[in-house]
Formats: sequence, structure tokens, C-alpha cells
Amino acid sequence: RLGLERADTAEKALSVIVDLLEKYGQGGNCMESNMAFTYHNSFLIADRKEAWVLETSGKYWAAEKVEGGVRNISNQLSITTKIDREHPELKEYAKSNGWWDGEKEFDFAATYSYVNTARMTTSGGRYCEGYKLLNKHKGSITCEIMMEILRDKESGINMEGGFMTTGSMVSVLPQQPNLPCIHFFTGTPDPAR
Repeated sequence: RLGLERADTAEKALSVIVDLLEKYGQGGNCMESNMAFTYHNSFLIADRKEAWVLETSGKYWAAEKVEGGVRNISNQLSITTKIDREHPELKEYAKSNGWWDGEKEFDFAATYSYVNTARMTTSGGRYCEGYKLLNKHKGSITCEIMMEILRDKESGINMEGGFMTTGSMVSVLPQQPNLPCIHFFTGTPDPAR
């Protein structure tokens, strides 16, 4: 929200988020119950001209500029070797902890995944299923198709049970500045409604 408030481009919003991460860190329970469950955050950040994926692990982060096609996130690190911006100490921190030898190509997801506290057993499946559904419609994704994907329960994208999906958002960001941006939000806790 602060990225949206303080920046007028996707890349500037990314800078706002990583500056806040550096200053304040992240954390806190992501459930209202007494069960302690935390995880690090990922963000899809887009404007009319560009899009970024930002993934975090503690105060460390990597960002990938989306150059085309489709891209999704889902409770796991997905940025591998294509890193366009990064925390200045990202690689050195991994090296000092023995997670990366400094020789082989640096892979953010492979290096930092095991320190991430999100051990959701369905996240890999959700990520893969989301990628499949997006690719199925690649080049012809409409608002209606995107809403259909976000309502999909079989894939686990719209989760039920102990962890529930509580909202979804679909945005249309035309590249032409004279056309308005349109944002759709779910009005109920269940995106299937």
C-alpha cells in the first residue's frame, strides 16, 4: 500500500518496499489464531509500462523485471538466476552462511528457500497450477479469464480449509495513458462468490 501511495512507477514502488524492508524488517503472525506461523513476502508490482516480481527473505531480497509472457507467485520463492535488482549484501550473506559457494551461478530461490519459514505443502502445487492456467490463456487473458483462474479451487489457488484465500484483485492497466486503469476486488472473503 505504501508503494502505491509513494511511487508513480512500478520500479519506484519496488524501491519504496525494499527501503521499508531495510529500515523496519518484516514479520508478525499471519494468522489470527494463537498458532505461530510467519513467512516472508512476495510482490507482483506493475504499472502501465513494466512489471516486477519482488521476493524477500528477512531483510534480503531479489527482484526480477518481467520481460514478457506470464508470471505468478505463490508462497514460495520463484526468482532463480534472472535477478535484475538485489539487496547489496544478498550474495555475501548467503556465502557467509555456507548456503552458496560463490562459484556456481547464484540461484536466489535455491539458496534462500530453506531459510523461509513458509513450509506450506501446497505452495509448489499452487505455483505450478497457476503457471499452467496462465499459460493456457497466454496472449488472450481477459478480466473474466483472470477471475476464473483466481476462483479455481481444484488448483489450490482459491484455498479452502485451515488456510483460506480471503480476497483477490484483477487490474487492467492499459499502456495508452488516455485509457483508465480498472481494478476489480472481491467483495466477500471467498473469491469464488
